[in-house]
Amino acid sequence: MEEVRIGVYVCWCGNNIAKMVDVQDVAMEVETLPNVVIARDYKYMCSDPGQDLIISDIKKHRLNRVVVSACSPRIHELTFRKALEHAGLNPYMFEMANIREHVSWVHNDREEATRKAKSLVAAAINRVCWHESLEKRSVEINPATLIIGGGISGITAALEIADAGKQVYLVEKSAQLGGFASKMCLTSPFMYSTTQMIRAKINKVMNNPNIQVLLNTQIEELSGYLGNFTTTVSEDGRDLELKFGNIIVTIGLKAFDPSVIENYKYGILPDVVTSLEFEGMLKAGKIETRDGRIPRHVAVIHCVGSRNATYHDYCSRLCCKNALKYANMVRAAIPGANIFEMYADMRAMGNGCEELYSVTSKKNVMFLMFDQHNGLPEIRKAGPKDNCDMIIELDEKLSGERIEVPADLVILMVAIEAHEEAKRLAQVTGVSMCGNQFFIERHPKLDPVATTTDGVYVAGSCQAPKDIPDSVAQARAAAARVLCTISKGNVEVEVTTAEVNEDRCCGCQTCISVCPYTAITFDEEKSVSVVNEVLCKGCGTCGSTCPTGAIRAQHFTDLQILSQIDGLLEKSMELKEV
Repeated sequence: MEEVRIGVYVCWCGNNIAKMVDVQDVAMEVETLPNVVIARDYKYMCSDPGQDLIISDIKKHRLNRVVVSACSPRIHELTFRKALEHAGLNPYMFEMANIREHVSWVHNDREEATRKAKSLVAAAINRVCWHESLEKRSVEINPATLIIGGGISGITAALEIADAGKQVYLVEKSAQLGGFASKMCLTSPFMYSTTQMIRAKINKVMNNPNIQVLLNTQIEELSGYLGNFTTTVSEDGRDLELKFGNIIVTIGLKAFDPSVIENYKYGILPDVVTSLEFEGMLKAGKIETRDGRIPRHVAVIHCVGSRNATYHDYCSRLCCKNALKYANMVRAAIPGANIFEMYADMRAMGNGCEELYSVTSKKNVMFLMFDQHNGLPEIRKAGPKDNCDMIIELDEKLSGERIEVPADLVILMVAIEAHEEAKRLAQVTGVSMCGNQFFIERHPKLDPVATTTDGVYVAGSCQAPKDIPDSVAQARAAAARVLCTISKGNVEVEVTTAEVNEDRCCGCQTCISVCPYTAITFDEEKSVSVVNEVLCKGCGTCGSTCPTGAIRAQHFTDLQILSQIDGLLEKSMELKEV
């Protein structure tokens, strides 16, 4: 066995780590550990000079292992692995100790934090001694792409990919393309015609020879992996088998049902409508009550189902600017109307939205503030002498008074919710979901369109509430990622996967039942389990449940993990005794 020569690099991360951890002391301490040839500290190890320092030391000191003590591996593990490659070292001869999230950000005692950092780095050093070189694997990419959802995000992604000369299968469960955006009249804050915009995009899609549109179609199941996916869909009574290399999920959103909020009497009082229903009025060119009268008093209530722990904690982002749009459109259509905007907080975010708020406030619109958690407005039927159809009662925060507001038409700015198909499609595509059933991206900052399932991307409001510009931007980003993989022809896949020792496998198939990626099959002839290394993500579930210990997770072997624990405990005890 070759001599183990380890280089250790402790990052300051500016003040993120150095403020709570004595990084210089950590470097000096770990340099005395067995097999450590050199230990350094540097302000930003992830920077180009920091990486150059590692590369230089690998060559100068003949290092064959590297430990970086810095931030989360989720952020920069790949960065440092590439640095090792540039130096001619196998990228898996690397280990990262997280002393930012696990130490400096969660402690307030600098001495204790420094001791803990030393223990974590010692654990990483012990582990990396047992790392093995792993060879890269790659798969060929089928140049076709499946896009699930025919809203503005799906349409945009389809056109981007198709215009590059690649085949697209655009699947939409309803009878027409356009999605949620097609139900809107004008965009906010600049009042462009949504109908004209969407119609032009749809015409381009329908006339593009590289796009096959499948309406009234759902994806029931998928098989395969990055570069080689397969599904069968039914269209016009016949089954079609589709083969493609990448998937973009753009299923959009649904509107919150406000009938569960008793205060607002939705479904009971006929002239309490949702924002989506009001959009229908605007598209029809008529702002009127159910019995055909022009309303003299129009109230708009914000945050219906949003920013309230009883329904949804999150902000739906679109409501405030759309509410301001409605105030302007009502003022233009009914100049003499009394318009009331009832809000908890005004969050008019985005280009031109604050300006829209300023303009609206000068158009004789009354803004009234309520408490989202302790005092939602309450709507009741007006009496015969009230000279209006409804009365809205609320504790107005700005004045500190209990007031009554007349209304003939009430518009509820309903929350954006995850699509009703989201959970089912998450299971079909292998995409993770957050607690609100939106799809989770691989990394919120560094990889906002990819998912933890290779080859599957998300765009638009299925990932979080978004307006049209953000949805279009994300769709184009997802399309760019897909075109990048197609242009390469083949892409590298994860190598830290599970492998089966056939001599020890008893054929119980427990691993098959627990694998979340359906990466394991059973070889009837040999009576052993077989891992598809392309589908496997190295999660370790199979290895932990195997009763005979026949499954070994590469790069996470028992020896590596136990050595890491030993290193942690040994250093912790040593520091405690000192």
